Amino acid sequence: MADIQTNVETALKKDMENKLKKELQKELKKGSGFMNEFKKFISRGNVIDLAVGVIVGSSFTAIVNSLVNNIITPLITLITGKVSVKELFISLDGKEYDSLEAATEAGAATLSYGLFIQSVIDFIIIAFVVFLMVKGINRIRDIGKSKEAPVEEAPTTKVCPFCKSEINIEATRCPNCTSQLEGEAE
Repeated sequence: MADIQTNVETALKKDMENKLKKELQKELKKGSGFMNEFKKFISRGNVIDLAVGVIVGSSFTAIVNSLVNNIITPLITLITGKVSVKELFISLDGKEYDSLEAATEAGAATLSYGLFIQSVIDFIIIAFVVFLMVKGINRIRDIGKSKEAPVEEAPTTKVCPFCKSEINIEATRCPNCTSQLEGEAE
């Protein structure tokens, strides 16, 4: 009896081992399929385009930041009476400081609304420049396209001369009034 039980246990172990091996092989195949799918994704042009876009975008950011910091902000400072927008702040400890930098060095909590205004200005300029670029690119893209007249498709229906209902153009008899259509009888 113990011999039979040992044989059954051994058979069950082998069966479980075989099932586990099969499941493991299936998972490994799925994994290699996943890797192949990932390789296809990476080698597609979209990923390369995205990478180029990020690189160009970071370079473009440097140009726009220079435009804002070196040209537009000084003009705004000139217009506002030599007050830099970035320097506008409210000290929350009640004391007065000569500059935002002095308040920061003193450890005072500040409400730096000037930096927020500067960020809004930066955003507007960036959005405007991107708008101009997209508009220019679309204009260049449209130059290559020829303006074709819309092609009219051949009619697929006609009107029955008897009941005035719309029917298939190839019909020889009207399905509504059953009239034989002239010149189309076989």
